Amino acid sequence: MPLRTLIYSFILILLAGCQQDSGHDKSDLPPVLDAILEKNELVVVTRNAPTTYYNLRDEQTGFEFDMTQAFAESLGVKVRYIIKDSTRELLQALQSGEAHLGAAGLSKTPERQALFLFGPTYQEVQQQVVCRRGGPNPKKIDDLIGLEIKVPAETSYAERLTQLSADNREIAWQQDYATDTEILLENVWLKKIECTVADSHIVSINRRYYPELRVRFELAKPESLAWAMPQHATQLKSKIDEWFGDYRDSGQLEALLERYYGYIEVFDYVDTRKYVRRIHKVLPKYKKEFKKAATKNKIDWTLLAAQSYQESHWRRNARSPTGVRGMMMLTQTTAKEVGITSRLDPKQSIQGGAKYMQRLIQRIPEDVTGHDRILFALAAYNVGMGHVHDARTLARRLKKNPDVWHEVSEVLPLLSQKKYYKTLKYGYARGREPVRYVQRIRDYHNILLKHLEKI
Repeated sequence: MPLRTLIYSFILILLAGCQQDSGHDKSDLPPVLDAILEKNELVVVTRNAPTTYYNLRDEQTGFEFDMTQAFAESLGVKVRYIIKDSTRELLQALQSGEAHLGAAGLSKTPERQALFLFGPTYQEVQQQVVCRRGGPNPKKIDDLIGLEIKVPAETSYAERLTQLSADNREIAWQQDYATDTEILLENVWLKKIECTVADSHIVSINRRYYPELRVRFELAKPESLAWAMPQHATQLKSKIDEWFGDYRDSGQLEALLERYYGYIEVFDYVDTRKYVRRIHKVLPKYKKEFKKAATKNKIDWTLLAAQSYQESHWRRNARSPTGVRGMMMLTQTTAKEVGITSRLDPKQSIQGGAKYMQRLIQRIPEDVTGHDRILFALAAYNVGMGHVHDARTLARRLKKNPDVWHEVSEVLPLLSQKKYYKTLKYGYARGREPVRYVQRIRDYHNILLKHLEKI
């Protein structure tokens, strides 16, 4: 309940005051920057989420990952990441000294600034009320009365709703201590709850996966996102301020924002007519290369073409927010592994994608047979083989058949729920996405086969 947030904030402030009163002030604590340089390690606490830090195709990535790596490189040290399930746990870890730096899309709220130091602002966001298409349509704060609203516990959203409910007690809402923002957005999409509140950049990313989500209105003024540090980390803050100025002025920050947010495409239902037009107008340009690559790697060329359409819509210069590029949307690491020097060369991209697919098929356990091997490999192409192995492990625990795609596809979405991913080797994954990925490719493949019969 909102009262719990007030009590929690009050307790933290009292603890901070008691800590100083007991003699543990800034002068008594060792300089954080010196500790980092001495141990050659920057410890960063973050969240496993698409706007922060996650694994994509078995590689670490994410906005916060890239930026903390750049800062650590400027110091000449390595980074060790500590993953927490919630903002509440993250801030507690930072305050307890478990980490040097909190990097997880943290808003610089007054309550937090009383407890932590913050670095420079790297992004401005707004809290948005999000509901589902066809559901509630609140347009202002008073319209929230009577709605079922749920937000993650002890977040900036909870702070804002606490402020609003102080002025209007008819506004009711719930804090969820077991669920993060991304899952609540999914629950809105699944019609499990009516509405939630989320920062605009998180909403933009998630609408790509859940297109029926609708932003109803902004709940607060723009807020600044920044890294958080313990109050005594003054030297570290000065170093970050100095580094950030150069990082921003060099254009690297703008490039990073463009990479992760400049190409946000909200997925909608498959435009069959557009696809059919491209089968006739675009596919002929690349048909020879698809056949050649498929034959060399012993896979179906029409399936490879359908996969390429899902990846890039057969655009040779396609790119995603995560940096994968080309007709087959290869990562830099994968391109090197399969001997590709230019991901934007259609011939190389198709050859590389086919070679990578064949390697994935070979890595699928022998217990998976028939066409299911292809489907598992497609899922691994999208989300990474590690997460596919996790899904099979979880399928066994849930008494499902880990060797059958239909049953594993029911398990994969559970990889985004912390009660499951916390027990698995590779952690959080947006498990619903590879399921959709595979289904879209199967749909495109069926359409392609039907139209090729007419050509």
